[in-house]
Amino acid sequence: MSKAHEIRDAKMSGTTLTMVVDGRQCRFDLARTSKRLARATQAQRDKFELSPSGYGIHWPELDEDLTIDGLLGIVHAPATEAAPTAADRPRS
Repeated sequence: MSKAHEIRDAKMSGTTLTMVVDGRQCRFDLARTSKRLARATQAQRDKFELSPSGYGIHWPELDEDLTIDGLLGIVHAPATEAAPTAADRPRS
């Protein structure tokens, strides 16, 4: 399975998360994104886990999760259902 994003050098400073995502340095004010993170103590914000797949970030003490795509503003097209095949049609 390929990684969603390559994330390096993630660190919190106040409510700002700074990290390198896919080779680009990014800064996010998480207080604008999450009420839980805005109200959390600095010690709680500092304790986060990056998903090995590069999909998101988890704050265990706060039970908060954010996706990297969401932070970057990436919107994916909704999945479409495949048209039924002959094998899917009921037999008479």
